[in-house]
Amino acid sequence: MMVIVDTSVWSLALRRNKRRKTELAEIMHELTELIGEFRAAMLGPIRQEILSGIRTPEHFSELMEKLRAFDDTAIETEDYEKAAEFFSLCRGKGIQGSHIDFLICAVAFRKNLSIFTTDKDFELYAEHLPITLHAPRKL
Repeated sequence: MMVIVDTSVWSLALRRNKRRKTELAEIMHELTELIGEFRAAMLGPIRQEILSGIRTPEHFSELMEKLRAFDDTAIETEDYEKAAEFFSLCRGKGIQGSHIDFLICAVAFRKNLSIFTTDKDFELYAEHLPITLHAPRKL
């Protein structure tokens, strides 16, 4: 099964500062495994989030080239509609989230994909939405 890798995981993997290596080892190992198994799914909005805020044109170009190894999973009209539905459902339960988070949830729902993230908001969404969060394998 393919797994949508959220911006939070990519950001950890791509940071030049690796101070918390032991905390991140399990997450990085899992990302490496998913990539090696050709199971890491990319969405256009996640690609945009990763590339946004890159400070130098050289680093931007380098990262853009690396990310081109991953095709974007198609986002359909029904995904935007479902994301709006998920947003309203969660808001009604007092849970706030970004439009991109709910779009990720909608695509995961439609394509029956799990979501690999370190963003704790997804744990709240999963309590109310029909999504599955991907847990790293133990080292």
